[in-house]
Amino acid sequence: MEIDLIFRIAAIGILVSVLNAVLKKSDREEQAMMTTLAGLIVVLMMVVKEIAKLFDAVKTMFNF
Repeated sequence: MEIDLIFRIAAIGILVSVLNAVLKKSDREEQAMMTTLAGLIVVLMMVVKEIAKLFDAVKTMFNF
């Protein structure tokens, strides 16, 4: 796992939290929720790619 991935996830988290706070202050609860969900989906897709790489490495290691 690369340290770059952790920094990208942290940056997305900070960006989403700031957008969430701004949208909630302007009484746009629905857009704030959608922003949070979009950030979560982006991070989950990044993590799923890394898990797929891990499974491929394990598969290669045990010659499956």
